[in-house]
Amino acid sequence: MALAASAALAGSATWTTWASDRPTAPAGPGPGPGPLGPGSGPGAGAGAGPGPDPGRAPASGSGSGEEDPPVPAVGRVWPVGVRPGVSRGWDPPATVYGPGHRGVDLSAPPGAQVRAVAAGRVFFAGPVAGRGVVSIELSGTGEPPLRTTYEPVRASVKQGDEVTAGAVVGTVEATGRHCEGPCVHWGLLRGRTYLNPLLLLPPWLLNGPTRLLPVLGVPLP
Repeated sequence: MALAASAALAGSATWTTWASDRPTAPAGPGPGPGPLGPGSGPGAGAGAGPGPDPGRAPASGSGSGEEDPPVPAVGRVWPVGVRPGVSRGWDPPATVYGPGHRGVDLSAPPGAQVRAVAAGRVFFAGPVAGRGVVSIELSGTGEPPLRTTYEPVRASVKQGDEVTAGAVVGTVEATGRHCEGPCVHWGLLRGRTYLNPLLLLPPWLLNGPTRLLPVLGVPLP
């Protein structure tokens, strides 16, 4: 029985917890579609410090041998708040199964509303390894379409729901297992390739509103 159990574990593809961000290489055939996409693992990790932003390097290859299309700046809102603090940035690993940070951590208190950054369809909404995850397939973002992920989130939507940019999809859960303080891990994938989610935000949203300064010697209208 012990040998049979060991063989079963060896033949299955597993992923480590969200806190490690080091997906385990599958021993057998790759896993089928999961809540974050085909063969995808959790979206955060234990690499060293925030990485450069906004990089375009993928955290894992798509396997097609072709260059992935660029990320369109279709975002219209931040996932939480107006312009939340980034407690940890995008830090893509050097290899598919290497350590890194496959997303961005945004400071957010428990109970805060989580919003869809762009219009799309709910790809998944529910618990994964003890934490709530919401994944949204973004409309008009190519083939395969981009998918954003938010965790830990108590979902207020269900799989298949159509959402608009800014629509509330859930609230922040107080898990306390990933960040030093409460946060939302925001991820972005195209197929199996992890990308920097900040690339979804246009400059006016990423950098804040433009401030018009007075010009000396020119009277105000």
